[in-house]
Amino acid sequence: MPAVVVVGAQWGDEGKGKATDQLGQDVDYVVKFNGGNNAGHTVVIDGETFAFHLLPAGVLTPGVTPVIGNGVVVDLEVLFAEIAEIESRGKDASRLRISASAHLIPSYNRIMDQATERYLGDRQLGTTGRGIGPTYADKMNRVGLRVQDLFDESILRQKVRSALEQKNGVLTKILGADAVDPDAVADDLLSYAERVRPMVIDCSLVLNDALDAGQTVLFEAGQATMLDIDHGTYPFVTSSSPTAGGACTGTGVGPTRIDSVVGVVKAYTTRVGEGPFPTELLDEMGDRLREEGGEYGVTTGRPRRCGWHDAVVTRYACRVNGLTDLVMTKLDVLTGHETIPVCVAYDVDGQRVEEMPLTQTGFHHARPVYEELPGWSEDITGVRRFEDLPVNAQKYVLRIEELARTRISAIGVGAGREATITRHSLIG
Repeated sequence: MPAVVVVGAQWGDEGKGKATDQLGQDVDYVVKFNGGNNAGHTVVIDGETFAFHLLPAGVLTPGVTPVIGNGVVVDLEVLFAEIAEIESRGKDASRLRISASAHLIPSYNRIMDQATERYLGDRQLGTTGRGIGPTYADKMNRVGLRVQDLFDESILRQKVRSALEQKNGVLTKILGADAVDPDAVADDLLSYAERVRPMVIDCSLVLNDALDAGQTVLFEAGQATMLDIDHGTYPFVTSSSPTAGGACTGTGVGPTRIDSVVGVVKAYTTRVGEGPFPTELLDEMGDRLREEGGEYGVTTGRPRRCGWHDAVVTRYACRVNGLTDLVMTKLDVLTGHETIPVCVAYDVDGQRVEEMPLTQTGFHHARPVYEELPGWSEDITGVRRFEDLPVNAQKYVLRIEELARTRISAIGVGAGREATITRHSLIG
């Protein structure tokens, strides 16, 4: 049985939660391998909407073990608030497991994040202010706090004091914020220790044993390819690796164990936060896509920037992730357009470029080169077979597939779990 990685192929918000939830009907483990509660995904089941920020989508599926991998940064307050929310709605979260090596988001990193954005002013990166970046920075600086530290009080308190010796100086002398009490931080974190203890596992051992036993493991990325710290539109990126390679480093499962990599891509393009976005529509058409697509952040509520499908970005995502399949979401949102532009290349300072520009400066200067495709007016939300789509909708999908050089194996035509057209099996 396979190990399947699901990643976002644009700037996030592509509908990975729905794709993971659907695939999760046929798997044993769903593992979140990067990011934190700085992004969210929405799953609709039987007309009921669930919004997740930290929990893996598989937490809703009976029989599936949801896992938070070592590549994730965990805000314990958010984690237990999400657990309480779904349990209050009759869902069971008791199978949730967390890597002992996952890093914790202490309160001082939320303060650092927000104070730094205020300090940067017009130069801010547009973070969510949830402490994600500072926590990953602590990880790389080897001053981070891990889940396992909750079970050694003296070590935890020592690490918190050590971190705040430097951070309090930055907060008070540079960022104009108040100093943070290390004992209060440690007390808060330790208050969760016994609640967390039953969930903690050796993530690498558990998942590799599961694969050895013939079970199916689904790896779920937070954020998306164009927000990857290495491969995204740096510096307007997240602080982790939401590309397929992150599934290995974020869980302790080696690359030779991965059977397929599925990229999720919208029929159009959106992004949240700052940074270049070649196909962005700053007009009524952009507003129309935003309203008809419900393009507001699950975690922040921020309106998403909207534009036409960027096939250059999609093809790039296919390459850096080694995608075997694409899942296209929100095709139904494009219903009612007489023609639909697709970006097939860029004009960069007068030169046609069909792949991602080498430099960030080049990408910033990129202007879309569009190909106009005919639209359709028929309601497609009830369609469940590809051949039953309007001809022009079929042609749109096939053209995106051709440009991406990767097969589109499933197509979302509505918000619900069932509103999907399957062209090729993604598991097995």
